[in-house]
Amino acid sequence: MQFIVIAYDGTDENALERRMAVREAHLKTASEMSSSGKWLYATAILNDEGNMCGSMIVCEFDSLDALKSEWLKNEPYMVGKVWKEVEIKQAKVAPFCAK
Repeated sequence: MQFIVIAYDGTDENALERRMAVREAHLKTASEMSSSGKWLYATAILNDEGNMCGSMIVCEFDSLDALKSEWLKNEPYMVGKVWKEVEIKQAKVAPFCAK
């Protein structure tokens, strides 16, 4: 099953600092998820000042439960309390966009 995950960072004055503190761990996880075929595409969401304030990931897991247990529960941005709001929607990537 394919999913779109849209995650928004906190808006407090330390939000960007928390993100940057765990960013390398997040990028390592992202690389592993991409190499395993779980992440199809990902991007940072930027605010009006051009700072990262969220993330959007298109991914593929066997189920929503698998997405949560195989990735989200250990995601550095979740563990590091960077993401404050996470929206997950089932999706279907167009065939001409799939890997």
